[in-house]
Amino acid sequence: MFRSGFIAIIGEPNVGKSTFLNQVLKQKVAIVSNKPQTTRNVFSGIYHDDESQLIFLDTPGIHHGKTKLGEYMTKAAIDTVKSVDLVLFFINAYDDVKESNMQILEILKTVDTPVFLIINKLDTVKDFPRLERAVAPYKEKGKFSGVFAISSLTGDHVDLLLDDIKGLLPEGPKYYPDGEISDRPETFLIQEFIREKIIELTREEIPHSVNVIIEKMTRKKRLIDIAATIVVERASQKAIIIGKNGAMLKKIGTMAREDIEGLLNRQVYLDLFCKVEEDWRNRDYFLKSYGYKPEKE
Repeated sequence: MFRSGFIAIIGEPNVGKSTFLNQVLKQKVAIVSNKPQTTRNVFSGIYHDDESQLIFLDTPGIHHGKTKLGEYMTKAAIDTVKSVDLVLFFINAYDDVKESNMQILEILKTVDTPVFLIINKLDTVKDFPRLERAVAPYKEKGKFSGVFAISSLTGDHVDLLLDDIKGLLPEGPKYYPDGEISDRPETFLIQEFIREKIIELTREEIPHSVNVIIEKMTRKKRLIDIAATIVVERASQKAIIIGKNGAMLKKIGTMAREDIEGLLNRQVYLDLFCKVEEDWRNRDYFLKSYGYKPEKE
């Protein structure tokens, strides 16, 4: 019997959802950082084996958005749980009970979709009695089809979780060809890899104010020529992204190119530019043109 289905990965920002997806696929497809709100779009990663195809939907962290972009991200995550076969609700193993997580749990109780509670970052825990006390209120409030403690970073117990996911999913078709790892185009992954390096190398408001657009991608005999624009909200942010004598922009490009070459398995020439679009995260025109909102709502 061949099993297939769609699985939503939800939770607060910075609970390891994207790290989990990369661990499952044994390949980097989702960007990760220790800064919250790294994931902005619902992103599909496709797991294949001889008996199943699991389509994981990595969602933005659910939070109280302070911008229109933040509101979109939370809405996209919540809407996803209504159209999947299974929800993985992630919490951090090192946290005590959080009211924000309880609010997410209340949302999940309104849908009929089965939910697994995933206690992630097990590798950070030494006080297991404390962990049991912290998880107990979730078990009491939620109607979970399974509870799992894992480490997305080390891979501990991830294989056991995959076995249980396969056991729950129905018999179904192969939705994507063998070897396909995402329903997102290469250009989207490239944009994300560039944005990840900006997140790593900058601080304060810069990571949240940045967007990346691929302007051109040309395949040549020996390399792939890519031109990308980094969008920020203020001239002061542009100065930081470019850096003294262009040093920061060069460093972003060098680091991103390594990941892009790993994805495309080809030599890459990456040309980066930076421009200002004031307060783009609160302007519907830019949110739509950058793909964060549908053209018609």
